[in-house]
Amino acid sequence: MKILVTGGAGFIGSHIVDSLLEAGHTVAVIDDLSSGSRENLAAGVPLHTVDIVDEKAVDRVFAVERPQAVCHQAAQMSVSRSVREPLFNAQVNCLGLINVLAAAVQYGCQRVVFASSGGVLYGDVASPALESTPANPLSPYGITKWAGERYLKFFAEEHGIEGVALRYSNVYGPRQNPHGEAGVVAIFSKKLLAGEAGTINGDGRHVRDYVYGPDVAQANLIALTAQLPNVKPRTLTSLNIGTGIGTDVNLLEAMIRQHVARIRIASGRVSPLPEPLFGPSRAGDLRSNLLDAQLAQSILGWEPRVGLAEGIAQTVAWFAAH
Repeated sequence: MKILVTGGAGFIGSHIVDSLLEAGHTVAVIDDLSSGSRENLAAGVPLHTVDIVDEKAVDRVFAVERPQAVCHQAAQMSVSRSVREPLFNAQVNCLGLINVLAAAVQYGCQRVVFASSGGVLYGDVASPALESTPANPLSPYGITKWAGERYLKFFAEEHGIEGVALRYSNVYGPRQNPHGEAGVVAIFSKKLLAGEAGTINGDGRHVRDYVYGPDVAQANLIALTAQLPNVKPRTLTSLNIGTGIGTDVNLLEAMIRQHVARIRIASGRVSPLPEPLFGPSRAGDLRSNLLDAQLAQSILGWEPRVGLAEGIAQTVAWFAAH
């Protein structure tokens, strides 16, 4: 199958590209490289350096590539930036999505998989949220992800495509960008490996459901390519992709610190790591968010394979090597 991955040079997108290639599919990528990198892609994968907000440029890519399915990962992904810049957030996450959906219809795509966000969609939840939990986004980022699902539902019903929205919890892993505001595992890994203190926003008791990036890529592979009994033309299927296990930021930092200390000792650096700093809470941050992914197991046959301890060890090792 020929598949176009938007945001495919980024953290999650590049893992999806790898999974698709390993499964024997043909892949092309759209990415403006604002946070992604050509180095994340295998040699020979066509990369179109295009901003999805540019309607004509997106159309030209589809005209050249003629994909059978689209995996839409490109997004403005920072909650706090969405609070500061709601217009920019909406331009990327709504107008950019509409450009991709319109081109998908124009060039005969059969299925569109959309990166939604269970990590913000349900608002504050203390127990794992089901897909039936009412949407209650509290930030412009969450609002645009909810609107994105509504747009995908409209395009599916109006034009007969198959739509799948994967509602991610907090995704982490190798290749995550440590230079922005999103990606706490990457940020702490990079800081501690450099012998610097990481900053915990607020009291560090914000609870999140952390899911490993390559596991998320497998969910996308199945959603894009498998014959799914509950996914039919003119429908939208929304599925949570998470672990249902909550971890607060204080514990997360301690786990990362432990793995970084082992790497430093092995390399002969025995000086103690600095203790974390504490800063103000970030605008738009939820206190608690957890996802129930049983429906994804039922429909996709997907479940997370890599636990948090193993995933953090692999992520820290990747950052140490890079």
